[in-house]
Amino acid sequence: MRRILIVGCCGAGKTTLANELSKRLNLPVVHLDRLWWNPGWIESTPEKFDARLAAELLRECWIIDGNYKRTLAERLRYADTVLLLAYSRTRCLWQIFRRLREFHGRTRPDLADGCPERIDGEFLRFVWNFNRRVLPEVRQILAQRPAGCTLREFHTPAETERFLSSLPPAR
Repeated sequence: MRRILIVGCCGAGKTTLANELSKRLNLPVVHLDRLWWNPGWIESTPEKFDARLAAELLRECWIIDGNYKRTLAERLRYADTVLLLAYSRTRCLWQIFRRLREFHGRTRPDLADGCPERIDGEFLRFVWNFNRRVLPEVRQILAQRPAGCTLREFHTPAETERFLSSLPPAR
């Protein structure tokens, strides 16, 4: 595993998993949210985002966490491993509210500076409907991955933890 994609619903723990894998495998982490968001929650343009992403994809090794379904097929061309966190929506929502409590009014490390933690109704609806609306499309894209790209799908944090325990300990 040298080029790992981590995808799944918001709140599933993609960033947490990416950071833990980074410690264990000594690979750099690329947070797609940092490539997309500018300070003050200003969105990047698709062209700027794509250029930033293209530069990251050319690196020798990485862990990329984030969804951004529009670019998933392109990222798959470079990945050797995909980790799909297909957790329940209630688990993801619980994690989002826990994260809000932890980072309220502050910017998380996986976001651009000047983007304090926030949630709104649109975001909560996206999470609530992710497994029904977005996940099937993600699975269709993942089904088209290159032959050498391994897919691991986890349905619970315990499954993910078992996977992590099979890897070398954090350095």
